[in-house]
Amino acid sequence: MPEKFHQILESRFAISELYPLQGKVISHIMEGHHALVVMPTGSGKSLCFQLPALALDREGVTLVFSPLIALMEDQVAALKKKGIAAEFINSTLDSGTRKKRYEALARGEYELIYATPERMYKEEFRDALDSIPGGVKLLAIDEAHCITRWGHDFRPAYSEIGRFREMLGLPQTIALTATATRRVREDIREVLQLDDGELELFAEGIDRPNLELAAEEVWSDTEKFQRIRALAEAGGTGIVYFSLIKTLEEQAEELRGSWGDDRIELYHGKLPPSEKKRIYDRFSASRPRDGLMLLATNAFGMGVDKPDIRYIVHAQIPGSIESYYQEIGRAGRDGAPAKCLLLYEESDLGIQQNFIDWMNPSADLLELAALEVSNSPNGSIDADELRAKLTGRNRGDRRAEYCLIGLEKRGIIEQADSCGRYRFVRRPLDGDISRAEIEEKRQRDLRRLLDMLELVQSEDIRSRVLDYFGLD
Repeated sequence: MPEKFHQILESRFAISELYPLQGKVISHIMEGHHALVVMPTGSGKSLCFQLPALALDREGVTLVFSPLIALMEDQVAALKKKGIAAEFINSTLDSGTRKKRYEALARGEYELIYATPERMYKEEFRDALDSIPGGVKLLAIDEAHCITRWGHDFRPAYSEIGRFREMLGLPQTIALTATATRRVREDIREVLQLDDGELELFAEGIDRPNLELAAEEVWSDTEKFQRIRALAEAGGTGIVYFSLIKTLEEQAEELRGSWGDDRIELYHGKLPPSEKKRIYDRFSASRPRDGLMLLATNAFGMGVDKPDIRYIVHAQIPGSIESYYQEIGRAGRDGAPAKCLLLYEESDLGIQQNFIDWMNPSADLLELAALEVSNSPNGSIDADELRAKLTGRNRGDRRAEYCLIGLEKRGIIEQADSCGRYRFVRRPLDGDISRAEIEEKRQRDLRRLLDMLELVQSEDIRSRVLDYFGLD
């Protein structure tokens, strides 16, 4: 690797060397080529575009499309701590702050700029990018599986990234995701209008021999508790994933009764930000001898880079093989043995089926939600306020949250701040809310759950996962 790379790695990122696949991807980008990168969460995907953003010897900015506002804000904060000129522009900013950032962007003051792809609909953003000396020198598409309807988190604006690339002058492009089946990879290439020869695939081997994959059928929460405790008593740090906060809290009480409070932490989406940060920091800094067990929903994991996680337990069946693979991928990043145990109880299938119903609210409910947001007397609304208007005050019913997510993906509403409030942008257009597409997605989600059930019942989980992703 050229001396220039070593200097940037050590001085800007405090890293002495790259993982082998990182080095291959970065060399490929530095030679001026496009890349599709499939690497597990925590394996250093972001560095594959962050290092070239600083090392490419030409004018311009690196534009990073990210679907998650919280994640882009965390990444920018981490880059700023390293003295890197990075910034984000999204809907949580007030108009004055956005204007200042547009002006700084146009002057070429940023090395990296993060935004959701929906920002490309804003003329002010496009004008700022057009004004930069050198324009966009590198386009990084994070969570690239959002491009395709066959991915597990489709976003309509992602499907227009090919058109956005044309508007930007067809810049060099790197697309990154933790999980992508063969069909998803084909769709990414098609949307980006880059064939196999242009968009080279870099995929970390999905078959990690140090991970011991197992699934066991259990018949009660008591049996789950016994399995979790037996695995944790072997020592080391681990994560136990739950689908429901209520079950997570019940199991936590059982475990605390056995071990005390010091070895158990809980993490879920309803915790206040300060508590999430405390738990995240404690987990990241924990040592193997601490024997810390984190009980969490899938709200925990994005951006986690702890190499010595010795076990991952799924106490309730995940909704897809993509989710399962992302979560077990956090174990054993140091190459030492780690156990990944999936506990299957038949009644847990009903939980995931409820989630699928919530995640795919009907067209009528989406249209009513859009009307309620537009008529909000405060100019914005949160999920609790919308739930009271749509489905009553049953906090167990999550359709209001997914109505907001669905309307945001369609560009009908946008986040008003970082505290979960949304404001109205425009009325739905013809085709925005399609009954046929909603039902098609619901059927795809049910198919993914069936794939997960077949994985649980498989005699060879590892081979089943390899076949599913088409990476061998």
